[in-house]
Amino acid sequence: MATQPKAPKATFAPVIVDQGGQLNKRVSMKIAATAWLVAAIYYFFQYVLRSAPSVMMPQISAAFGTTMVSTASIAGLFYYGYSPFSLVAGAGMDRFGPRKVVPIAAAVAGFGALLFAAGNSTAGSVGRLLQGAGGVFAPVGAIYIASEYFPPSQAATLIGATQMFGMAGGAAGQFIVGPMIANGIAWATFWKGLGILILVISVALFLLLPKNETYESSSGQQSITQGFCLVFKNPQSVLCGLISGLLFIPTTIFDMVWGVRYLQDAHGLDYASAVFRTATVPLGWIIGCPLLGFLSDRIGRRKPVIIGAAGLLMVSLSWILFGRTDVFPRYVIGLIAGIASGSAMIPYTVIKEANPPQFGGIATGVVNFLNFTFSALLGPLFGWLLHHLSGESGALQLQHYQIAFAPLLLGVAIAIGLTCFLKETGLKARVSIAILKSEA
Repeated sequence: MATQPKAPKATFAPVIVDQGGQLNKRVSMKIAATAWLVAAIYYFFQYVLRSAPSVMMPQISAAFGTTMVSTASIAGLFYYGYSPFSLVAGAGMDRFGPRKVVPIAAAVAGFGALLFAAGNSTAGSVGRLLQGAGGVFAPVGAIYIASEYFPPSQAATLIGATQMFGMAGGAAGQFIVGPMIANGIAWATFWKGLGILILVISVALFLLLPKNETYESSSGQQSITQGFCLVFKNPQSVLCGLISGLLFIPTTIFDMVWGVRYLQDAHGLDYASAVFRTATVPLGWIIGCPLLGFLSDRIGRRKPVIIGAAGLLMVSLSWILFGRTDVFPRYVIGLIAGIASGSAMIPYTVIKEANPPQFGGIATGVVNFLNFTFSALLGPLFGWLLHHLSGESGALQLQHYQIAFAPLLLGVAIAIGLTCFLKETGLKARVSIAILKSEA
């Protein structure tokens, strides 16, 4: 009886190649780790940008002279810059490498924060668009570095760790910024300081990202066009974007935009308590993203982790909307929801495994584009629906939030269903296919 060949062990040899495909330079583990870390730190502050408006909505509304709903729509413009520039970021990584594009993008995001501090709705709107357009280069760059310089067996773990940095920023944007505003720091002062800090990070990115990078896929516009066509035509790419987007919306729209107001209006919590409770969701992401990524790598499968975590997300989200508030200890349900929603990052690993490796940046950009297109399109819709349900009084109550956000449960259910049609790309599945081919 023929013995089955053993699965080959993953080896780490992070390299970059010249345009002819020949070995050009070996990147050390230290350089690779430093490159990933500085990009991940930028991602941290990008998430602070993204989440901070939720804890200062009344102050921004007063400064802009707009209603709460209009202010939420301005805050949501972040995704109108973030979503389309995901494609630009992905192509830029494959064409030029992170060092030539990420520092410039960080400078754009920093300038957007300074514009937002100007105190009028027009400058604020432009500023939020720039924050999104420049900010998207943070996750795309960090994920690109993680997947290019580290072994495939660690892909989901590192991508989860990347998102951990982002959600740590999301938690900081609520846990830390909320008390800062409550203790008297002017909202405009906060945004000016954050803008200057991100400009400093832009300089650090330029100095610390690896130099003299030339990539095999850097063969011009034809290669970029070919990459986009190939990735978009792959049904697995579309499935990854849809699944990730549906699992992300409860965080990007419900928690980070409306979470504080929901707890204040629907459950009568004071401002400080509402801020701390909503911040447990991104805190859960800090745990869930690397944990679920590690679990996926450990078992060599992607789909079971997505389905199991999405099911837990549906249960916890249902309880947040319709359950009693005195059953579980405070902060537990939000933390569980955050941990479970970390499964939204696993499709970022799947899409890279389902497409040619030379288009890794484009693949990441595509899944990010599809993912956050949901947030860009649905954010204003949820705001309009809440405004419509509240009527002329403008006072929002529990039933208004329940009606408006109940469709999120359907979205998670659809994500679970779509995952069933996703091809398994985990290491065990790929090894099994290799064994079958060798025996054929």
